[in-house]
Order: sequence, then structure tokens, then C-alpha cells
Amino acid sequence: MLTGAAFATLPLQAQTSPAPQTDAARTQADELATAIVARMTVDEKLPQLLNVAPAIPRLGIPAYNWWTESLHGALGPVPTTNFPEPIGLAASFDAPLVHDVAGAISTEVRALHTLGRQTGRLGRIGTGLDTWSPNVNIFRDPRWGRGQETYGEDPFLAAHMGVAFVTGMQGPNPSLPDVIATPKHFAVHSGPESTRHKANVFVSPHDLEDTYLPAFRAAIVEGGAGSIMCAYNRIDGQPACASDLLLKDHLRQAWGFTGFVVSDCDAVKDIADNHHYAPDQASAVATALKTGVDNECNTATLGDQAGLGERFREALDRDLISVGDIDRSLVRLFSARIRNGDLPGIQTGRDRVVPVAQIGTPAHDALALKASEESLVLLKNAGILPLKPGTKLAVIGPLGDATRVLRGNYSSPLSAPPVSVLDGLRSVMPAGDVTLVPFSPSVTDGDRVPTSALRTPDGKPGVLVRYYNPTKKLPALFDPATMKQQLDAIRYQDTPVAERVERDVGDYNLSLAKVDTHHRTVWAGSLTPPESGTYRIGLSGKGGVLEFAGAVASDRKGSQWNDLPTFTTIDLVKGRRYPFRVTSNDGADLVWKRISASPDADLTRAAATADVLVAVVGLTSDLEAEETGVTVPGFEGGDKTTLDLPADQVAMLAKAKATGKPVIVVAMNGSPINLAWAKDNAAAVVEAWYPGQSGGLAIANVLSGRTNPAGRLPLTFYRSVADLPPFSDYAMKGRTYRYFEGKPVYAFGHGLSYTSFAYTPLKVTPAPTGPETGLRVSTEVRNTGARAGDEVVQLYLNFPDQPGTPRVALRGYKRVALKPGERRSVSFDLSPRDLSSVATDGTRQVIAGKYRVTVGSGQPGTGVPGQSAAFTTPRALPLPL
Repeated sequence: MLTGAAFATLPLQAQTSPAPQTDAARTQADELATAIVARMTVDEKLPQLLNVAPAIPRLGIPAYNWWTESLHGALGPVPTTNFPEPIGLAASFDAPLVHDVAGAISTEVRALHTLGRQTGRLGRIGTGLDTWSPNVNIFRDPRWGRGQETYGEDPFLAAHMGVAFVTGMQGPNPSLPDVIATPKHFAVHSGPESTRHKANVFVSPHDLEDTYLPAFRAAIVEGGAGSIMCAYNRIDGQPACASDLLLKDHLRQAWGFTGFVVSDCDAVKDIADNHHYAPDQASAVATALKTGVDNECNTATLGDQAGLGERFREALDRDLISVGDIDRSLVRLFSARIRNGDLPGIQTGRDRVVPVAQIGTPAHDALALKASEESLVLLKNAGILPLKPGTKLAVIGPLGDATRVLRGNYSSPLSAPPVSVLDGLRSVMPAGDVTLVPFSPSVTDGDRVPTSALRTPDGKPGVLVRYYNPTKKLPALFDPATMKQQLDAIRYQDTPVAERVERDVGDYNLSLAKVDTHHRTVWAGSLTPPESGTYRIGLSGKGGVLEFAGAVASDRKGSQWNDLPTFTTIDLVKGRRYPFRVTSNDGADLVWKRISASPDADLTRAAATADVLVAVVGLTSDLEAEETGVTVPGFEGGDKTTLDLPADQVAMLAKAKATGKPVIVVAMNGSPINLAWAKDNAAAVVEAWYPGQSGGLAIANVLSGRTNPAGRLPLTFYRSVADLPPFSDYAMKGRTYRYFEGKPVYAFGHGLSYTSFAYTPLKVTPAPTGPETGLRVSTEVRNTGARAGDEVVQLYLNFPDQPGTPRVALRGYKRVALKPGERRSVSFDLSPRDLSSVATDGTRQVIAGKYRVTVGSGQPGTGVPGQSAAFTTPRALPLPL
């Protein structure tokens, strides 16, 4: 923090003034930041342009790392709350819920910042008061591995969810944010993962304005996001992080953005190395800086590589940039650190320090369960749900007892104890009514071994962990020319610098003050299986060696962080303790999976005594993911090559159907999969996404009827990739419900309930200045069923037949809770932007002509309850970008 003489040099009024209003706060912070930057030398300035900003001791400025992730939960060295993957949050169609989820995450991010100050580990990832979330890219193609991070395929829904997340994360005053939100990846970024560092995406002016930019505009203009992240790809020839169209024309000019821009990690480096848009790295950083990138994320900072600021120095020496260019970005960055409370200077009238105890609270756990329940989508129900009391279940499929699948990607392995579907069902059903049928070895295997199965060497719950520092003091930054040799030469002390019992094998080192950045960790203890059987035992993560029962079971010294786990298969006996030892310099997770050597016979045997088979199938975010090296059938580099489930799951479902017992399919996935078989053959289908730490309990509550499902699909579920244009084609023609002309398996907006609803005829009331300037659409919704439930009221527009207009488009939604027989008036106020569409030249306007508005349980023409009405706009109304 700024202290002593350094703080005394700042303007006096900044030290004593009371909490300012919004505009005054920004002005005051900018003045303070300008004063700081003015006192810095060039040598001090240049490293501040990177994601790792070193401390400036003479000014009392601590280190700061802008790299903080909290897509659907904070990531840190202590257990945090894991909420559903954003695609699941979108399925809730509940923006206030997303706002509350973001608020809870914001609290935990601030608490992690407090922990970083306590341990002296500021400057490491996950300790900042900004976050590189939300992801508001449009999920245009179901093959994209990172689509799970988004709010789906619809720009209107993504915009509303993005604004809810931004305002929940930042708090009520964007000029004094609790945590600065960073919508990403700006823009036109949605796979393939394999080409993202070099792709030159050509996109029409229509698709840019109609599809790819609305959610970003809303996050900035309506949500007040204080930051934005530019993407890897080029758009029409210019890299996104050097794009005049994006960073100047739209962001700064049309949208009036005054915050800071951060690059995706190595996107600035890509400007020269992969896009060849600049001849060298000095030119690349100059191009990005002058176009508007204030902060560069460079993955070389992960290894503490020295010299990254020298590219800026060379650019300065060659007159490619000026000191004024540097200062402009630094003022934005330091203003942000002052306004979010990392640096002092503005009195807010409240204590902005959040104690570490605010992480993983019971209130956050309850919110995680609520979010999971609201995200679940009942796609089909032939009358079998909710399950009748006394129903005997056999849980089948690779994900029936899985926990890794719950987390999704961009999530911390250290979250509250996860609840599998099996455990969830056993907690709500009578004892003995739920049987597990272990699956064969699968690409989805790899759950963290829980504390319940772990003991320290002296028999206590957990694992004994010892941390060893290097024998010699290492440099803060490594010369890239000798870095590998220096790292290879590290030797570690014989005596641990810290020793304590952790709940499991995980990376907790940032919670310890004495542990060096480069260290060795040794976990020791024993594993006690809860049931006798065949298990796969291994490790996930980068690096690490597992010795299990006296033999090496997994050696990952050559693995990458996002490779699939590696296993040894071994028969274990219930109650017996098996000693293990894990050694790693890079972190590791001890993972396992109980499997069957005769799954078909086990399925037949279990089905004989079961009333219903619950088949839990799907994918994991280790398969559909960010730029992986994983290539297995159906997946390549993080993306999918098919919409079909893995072949072993397809075969299992056919065998389950052949038993003659009803099959309930529970799908866990972050993207659309082919559910045609389930639609035709299953007694019920539930889309569960990656539902977060309480996902299994939420699913059990829905299946048992404790919770009435009301989620809706934020995506179109297609039958095959053959129904779609090529993955690398960014044109929207033939994609998403707005432009797809085929018949989907399940439509965007689809979702069922255990009750029923009806609507009264619509009332359309134009604004006094004409319908093109706005109108109100009103109806009454009634619960016509026998139990309470939520209805997701959806408003769709059909536009005048003009080039560029979508087939149909969502323009309003509200999630409404109704008791049996209860009625509720629901109104939607549509603005000119809501009523507008985009012409082929990219201009936006409210078209003159006849419109149809439909309000109901889903899209018009899909057979769901709803009402429609027509209205006419007599004249066109142009709108700005």
C-alpha cells in the first residue's frame, strides 16, 4: 500500500476527502494515478504494463497480478464455492440469480486478496481485485470446447446474463468496484481451439453487429464493466488486440469506454509470431499499446521470466511508442487499483476488507444448490417423474458417481465437498433403494480422492503435506537464456519449511507465507476404499509422481496441465489401508475411479431388481476444454468432432433399454450433444450441464420431486454436425435458432415442468411517440397444475421480411414463481434497441412494417402454451452502434 512519504506526496484532498459520488470518484482516482505515474521512472513503468506488476518499494506500491479467474467461482489456495458452469447459469433464465452468484464470487475474490496480503503472496495468480470474467462470446457452434463458459447462442440472453454478472461482481457503483469485471474475449472468438492463435476471421458487418457485439456492448454500456479482454484471433485482417474497428471505433468511441483493456494471454505476442501483422515483438507491443491495450497477459510470467518489459523499451527507443502512450495506460491501471481498494486514496465510508472466513460460507453453499436446481432442464417426461416413493433405482453410466464432472472448466479443484448423483440420490431416497453399477474404464474418469478415503500416516483424516524450499535463494526473475538450466539445477532442502495436514492431495501452497514460489511438495498417507472392487488410481495435473502400495502408479513429469489423467488399475479391498506418496514440483491431484470388469453382467443383474435405471452420461471439461493436446475419438484439441456421446455410453444406453426397465437419462455436458436416442427411447431426459459442487443433490431433488424443474435450453440441440456449416465458418447463416432452418432435437428455450401454465391474450401498448420508440407487452400467467412451480415467460419477435432479419429472436424473459392456481401479471417494456434488427450493411434500426410478438413457455410454433399479437411500426428509427 502507499504509505509514509510516498503517500504524503499525493494531493492533500485525496487523503482527506469523504466518499465521492460516481463521477467524482473516477476523477479523483485518475488524479491520484496521474500523481503516482509522474513519480515513476521508465524502468519502473515498463514492467507495470504486464499482467504481473512488480512492487515499487520506494513508492510503497505492492506487487499486483491482474490474472484472476472467477468464471463461476473464485480460484485460490483454499476451498471456494463452485457454482454451475455459465451455460448452466444461462439455462436458469434468471438474471437476478446470476447477479447474486456473481456477488458471492466477488466476496470470495476479495477474501482471497485478503489472504494474499496476510501471506505476502500478492503478485501471484488469484490475488487481485479484478477478474477475467464473464465470457460473453456467442456459442455459435456446438463443437467449440469453451462454449460451456458462455451464456449460450442468443445475443439478447448473453447480454442480460453478462450485465447481471458484471454488476454483481463490481457492486452498485462501477466507479468504486468491489472487483473489476473483464468481459471476454473481444470479439468474434468461438473456436476452433486449434487455430485460435492464428485464425483470420472474416465476418460480415451484419453478423458483427447482430450477433458478436451486442453482449459486449451491454456489458460496457449497461453493466459498466471496468475492463475488457481482447481476443487471440484476427478480424478481417487485424488482430483483435490491434483492431481499430474493435478497440477504437466501437469500444472507445461508440461505447464511451473509459476503463482498461487487457490482452488474452500471449495475444500480443501472437501479433508478430502467429499473425505476422507486426515484424517483431517490439512492433507488436507498440501496435497493441497504441491501439488501446493497456495490460498484456504473457504466459512467460508464469515461469517468472525476466526481460519481458524490454520489448516496450525497444519500442520506446525506436520511437514506435512514446512515454505518453505508456503513461496513458498506466494511469488507467493505477486508477483501477485505487478505485477497487488495492491502493489507498479514496475513502468509501465502509470497510472494503473481506475476511478469509467469508469464503465457502453456508449461505454461499445454499446459493450454489439453488443455482444448480434452477439450471436443470427437464427435456422429456413420459410420466415417470417425479419418482414415486419406494422406487428402486440402479444408477448406471460413467458419471453416476463422478465428481470431477460437476466442476466444469475454469474452476478450482479446491471447492466444497462435491455431491455426485449417486450420493445425492442416496441422501433423498430411502436407504437401500439406490444401487450403483460401476462402468468400464472411460475417458471421463478422474475424480479427486475425497478426505473420507484418506488418512495421514498416523491415522488422522486427511493427508500429511510437507513443503521444501530450494537450498539456494533463486532470482525473482530468470534470464530466459539460462532459465531452463537454472530450474533443472534446483535442489531442495532436506527439512520442510512447512508441514501440515490438508484435507486431500491438492495445491494449497499460496495459503502459506514461508513457502517459496519454486518448491517441492510431498503428500503422504493412506487410501482406504469404501467398497471392494477394481479401481483406477492415478494423478492429474502437470508433473508429479505417485507411489501407491509400494509401486509407481503414475508418472506425469512430462505431462501438460490439461492432459487427461494417467492411471494404474488395481483391485482394492474395502477397509484396507493402502499407503501412497505423491511428489511434485508443479502441483498434482490424486484421482481415482471405481470400475467394473464385467459392466454388462453387472447392469443385467442390477436391472433385475431395480424399478428404474438412472443413466448418467455425458462429457467432462477435460474433453471439451481450452486448447488441449487431447485427441481421442470424438474430441480433438479441446473441441468436439461429433455431437454423439462416446461409443461406450451409446452401447450402454442400448443395453439398458433392452432390459425392459424404464431409463431416465441425465446428461452432463457443457455443449449440445445428440439426444435423439434419448428423446425416442428414454422415459425422461434431464439436461444437467456441469452443475457445480451441489449438482448431484440438485439432480436428486428434481428426480425425486422435491424441486420442480424450470430451466430452459440456452442452446439449440442439433442431431449432427452434418446439419451445420463448417466449424471455421463464422457466418451465422444456418446457425442457432435465429438462423437455423432445420429441425432440432430440442429447441432453444425448451424446458418442461411438473405443473402446467396458461396465458391470457396479449396487450400491446405503444409509446406515445410511436411503437418504434418503444412499447409494452402485457399478459397474465396462471399455474393451471396441482403443484407450485416456476414458469420462464419468454418473449419472441418476428420481424418484417427484410434482408438480415432473423427467423425469430428472443427479446424478453422473466422467471416467475407461481403456486397452484395463482395468477401473475407479466409485462415487458421493449426499447427501440429491443425492437431493432440489423441490415446487411451492419446498420441497426427499427424497421417500418408489421411485427409479431409471442409470449409463452418457449419459441412460437413449438406447441408450448403462449399467446401472440401483431403490431405495426409506421416509420423506421435508426440506432447508433
